[in-house]
Amino acid sequence: MSEQDDNRSRWYNIRLKPEEYQLLNGKFKKTQFRKLSEYMRSLLLDKPITVTYRDKAMDDVLEEMILLRQELNAIGNNLNQAMRSINSAHGHADTRLWLSLLSVINTKLEPSIRQIKDRMNQYADIWSQKLRAAKA
Repeated sequence: MSEQDDNRSRWYNIRLKPEEYQLLNGKFKKTQFRKLSEYMRSLLLDKPITVTYRDKAMDDVLEEMILLRQELNAIGNNLNQAMRSINSAHGHADTRLWLSLLSVINTKLEPSIRQIKDRMNQYADIWSQKLRAAKA
């Protein structure tokens, strides 16, 4: 094909009411098209249109995963602070100091880690149920 054949040289102009424009633009934003003209051509020429779908449950899961990641980061920061405290002790720390510091770390970390594991298991159950339902 020549370069001239690839160019679109014909124009169609239409007028829309504000409500019609909002409806059309809203539908366009849910597609994967980057330009409204591409979307309009596909509509007019009965070409397939891919519409993106937002799964509210998936959004909730992703939001919860972000919170879990933040909690894990906080745990890591707390552990680093505790280790800095141990290392800053003058001389060699005796066994009792190490044990007391490690027990404090363990009592603070264990509940958070258990909560994270429980949530992860819940999400794994939800995902497996969704996969079974999708296959059925």
